[in-house]
Amino acid sequence: MSAKRIVIVGGVAGGMSTATRMRRLDESAEITVIERSGHVSYANCGLPYFVGGVIEGEEKLLLQTPQSLYGRFRIEVKVDTEVVGIDPVVHHVTVRSMADGSEWKIAYDKLVLSPGALPVRPPIPGFDRVRVLRTVEDAALLYSDVSARPASAVVIGAGFVGLETAENLAHAGIPTTLVEAAPQVLTPLDAELAVLVRAELERQGVRVETGVAVTEVTANTVLLADGRAIPGELVVGSIGVRPDTRLAEMAGLAIGPNKGIAVNEVNQTSDVDIYAVGDAVEKIDSVSGASSLIALANVANRAGRRVADHIAGLDVRPAPSLGTAIVKVFGLTAAMTGWNERRLKAAKRPYRCVHSHPMSHATYYPGAEPMAVKLLFDPVDGTILGAQAVGGTGVDKRIDVIATAMTAGIKAPELADLELAYAPPFSSAKDPVNMLGYMSENVLSGECDVVQADEVETLIAQGWTLVDVRSAAEHRAGAIPGGINVSVDDLRDSVAGMGTGPFLVYCQVGQRGHTATALLHDLGLRARNLDGGYKTWVAATAARTGNTSLLLK
Repeated sequence: MSAKRIVIVGGVAGGMSTATRMRRLDESAEITVIERSGHVSYANCGLPYFVGGVIEGEEKLLLQTPQSLYGRFRIEVKVDTEVVGIDPVVHHVTVRSMADGSEWKIAYDKLVLSPGALPVRPPIPGFDRVRVLRTVEDAALLYSDVSARPASAVVIGAGFVGLETAENLAHAGIPTTLVEAAPQVLTPLDAELAVLVRAELERQGVRVETGVAVTEVTANTVLLADGRAIPGELVVGSIGVRPDTRLAEMAGLAIGPNKGIAVNEVNQTSDVDIYAVGDAVEKIDSVSGASSLIALANVANRAGRRVADHIAGLDVRPAPSLGTAIVKVFGLTAAMTGWNERRLKAAKRPYRCVHSHPMSHATYYPGAEPMAVKLLFDPVDGTILGAQAVGGTGVDKRIDVIATAMTAGIKAPELADLELAYAPPFSSAKDPVNMLGYMSENVLSGECDVVQADEVETLIAQGWTLVDVRSAAEHRAGAIPGGINVSVDDLRDSVAGMGTGPFLVYCQVGQRGHTATALLHDLGLRARNLDGGYKTWVAATAARTGNTSLLLK
């Protein structure tokens, strides 16, 4: 190895992963880490749970300290220190102590930038009093605010951190309102799954306002674009983040089309002696092959390891990102991987999708919890394009299996062939992932012609007969307007009096509807099955109308 002086800017996730891996590969290298905050190697994903008191004690967020890193790895860590200049010609950085303002230069053979992302702070009057949550220092300030027992709180932004913050403020007993300018919470999910998250927030007492922007933050309220004032003694901003490219621009490095630092497949910037990792960097998206901004801790840590490998002269394999993510929202888990339907539509990429409503494990074993799962795949070859799931226990492992399948190039129908661990407390003999494989196989083979929830009204208007094949009791409890009710068990004896169709069939979750559709096909009648059944239709309707009352029952 020829590079002996490694300077790393940013001591969290990708930066620290680079530093520790570098030491394991080369004991003789001089490794220096520069960090603006007072902490390194901290658990930033745990910050909301510290604010809400779930994680007790700030020290539990601190995975390492400058002293422990030097003692174990002989890594020189400078906290409360910022880089104020980069000279790529002579290979040195200028750093400044934030304590006394003194400056000095540090030479490097290889420089690694891991500056992360900056919270978006829009030019809204009064936004200067809004708290953000990116560092341990931010969390300490917010924890102090929560400890003062404010009478009300508003969280602006319903992404991952916004949802976690709202949950933890509610957990601390503070009446909380969540405000999101987009039409739904958690925009990586499609609307019919995101509305399930919204319903859980409302079920737990969090007020949710979507489709409306904040125009002003006053001393004790938040003003909305529609003229309403929301009580907000404490206000937290979680509108999003933007890549911190200030150092890259300072060094004259190339910036990508998404305003992040442009890097190649081994995370080198436009200067071969400068690497970049983490939230500031554009990654290769697994679905499109194009560059994208993906701010995930595991992606940053992986990139840091690969940078150290490349500096050390090891072979590095490309690792595109799926954007696999997960969030806990009170009693629900929401997870996703790959692209959602909205993004596929915007890119005009052909796709098919299936919805499923399985239980987390065998229903006869106590404690089974429901989930809603959506799989998106190519309509020709079955390539998996994305998946989403919302529910209780078991959501995480199903999304992880699908993400692994996507990485391995397994097609949607081949999910049926995965041999997954089964016992009644853990799964069903046909795991929810297997069921997605069967369903996609039915669609791609033409065995089952499915209709999506947003097509129902159009088909009814075109003269399709809507047939509910659930029991009479289920139909009375709630049904899609304008249809007839013929139980799947009575269908053979009743079909003669139903007319000639065509028929739009539905049941509770789609399984009985598939059986009924196949029967009607065999009888020479045209029929299509409502994908995901009544449960998916209710969720889609709630998302479209904003009425979550059916979901809250």
